[in-house]
Amino acid sequence: MVVTLVIGFLLGMLTSAQIRNHRLKPVRVFYSEEKFRDGMYTAIQPTEEQKVKIDQILDKYSKLNSEATSSFRKEFEARMEKFRTELDSNLTPEQIVRLKELDAQRQKMIRSRRGSHGMDYHDRRPFGDSLRSDSIKSADTK
Repeated sequence: MVVTLVIGFLLGMLTSAQIRNHRLKPVRVFYSEEKFRDGMYTAIQPTEEQKVKIDQILDKYSKLNSEATSSFRKEFEARMEKFRTELDSNLTPEQIVRLKELDAQRQKMIRSRRGSHGMDYHDRRPFGDSLRSDSIKSADTK
């Protein structure tokens, strides 16, 4: 019975992962210029004559989508930095350390997920990276 239960559990996990992957695949098409182009070509299957005009349109909008995504990430990171500045000033040093650990775990997970998809995000720095060492020092002196 235990073996049957374990097999059922594993099959359920694998099925769930496949369903999530299948449902999210159309959304991921817009994350990179290459995936955007490939996704559109797969969906519309253009003729050779259409490809010339479609390439121009894809060039324009894939670049706009990429810029919008980059802008969103930068704005989000800036907001999170402000959030952490305000939050850290109200926390004890122990709470700040726990948040630092949480941020480190989250960043490790994000890097491993991005790495497995072959994405290059070397210029991305996690929000909260500085994690207010100055807040810890000021909290220690209080």
